[in-house]
Amino acid sequence: MTQERNFEPFSGALFAILGLLCVPAVIACIVAAKQMNRPDIFIPGMFVFVLIGMACFAGLFLVNPNEAKVLVLFGRYRGTVKSNGFYWVNPFTMRHRVSLRAHNLNGEKLKVNDKSGNPIEIAAVVVWQVHDTFAAKFDVESYEDFVKVQSEAAVRHMASAYHYDGEDGEITLRGSTDEVSRALQEELGERLERAGVEVTEARLAHLAYAPEIAQAMLQRQQAAAVIAARTKIVDGAVGMVEMALARLSHSGVVKLDEERKAAMVSNLLVVLCGERTTPIVNAGTIYQ
Repeated sequence: MTQERNFEPFSGALFAILGLLCVPAVIACIVAAKQMNRPDIFIPGMFVFVLIGMACFAGLFLVNPNEAKVLVLFGRYRGTVKSNGFYWVNPFTMRHRVSLRAHNLNGEKLKVNDKSGNPIEIAAVVVWQVHDTFAAKFDVESYEDFVKVQSEAAVRHMASAYHYDGEDGEITLRGSTDEVSRALQEELGERLERAGVEVTEARLAHLAYAPEIAQAMLQRQQAAAVIAARTKIVDGAVGMVEMALARLSHSGVVKLDEERKAAMVSNLLVVLCGERTTPIVNAGTIYQ
């Protein structure tokens, strides 16, 4: 299997000077042919200098920073020039430009189902660059389109592998951004290796429930938050009641039978757990 290899071309400055020298040589041949009236000698020489000059100028090319030129001569891969500069190669050599700069792919919003089957909207930002010019140019039809299609496929697969939201400790799309992004980057790296593309970063740029279920899911999240808050409030209230009864029993301020303890527990729980409470002053006893 052919792999990328470096190619060392000739200096372009030398051949540019040679091509420029061919111009006065052509003019001299024309002048000499008229003055000496010997076109049979100087006209063929003129065409030779013209061909040499055309070959010199046709083979010149530039390689800019963070750019590569893939060279193909008569259907055969000759190599890749990555060093920036001014060069010359055989004029019949095809020079394909490949950018080595980092590219940003701002993916479109995709409507997919998460692991629970809930429809969600998701999009990702992918930073990638070419590291193997041969694979990028010859192993796929268009490496830019390949990156776009494979990125969309990877995002869809990743979204279906995780729940949008879940219990504590579970990897979810909403709660485990770093883990999900790392998994997306690894999957994209495997998918794009065939095209000679390296993924340097991949992160979710958009994540939300689909509009048709967004309101219902918001109510569900609010209900879960209320339940969690109430659970903590009740746990705290029970602890405070236990502490109050223990302190009263230990200090001997008042002796409470089971019925009075039950009444105190009820009143304290109402006061501690209720959002709005109205204090009631009992002027008698609980038996009146």
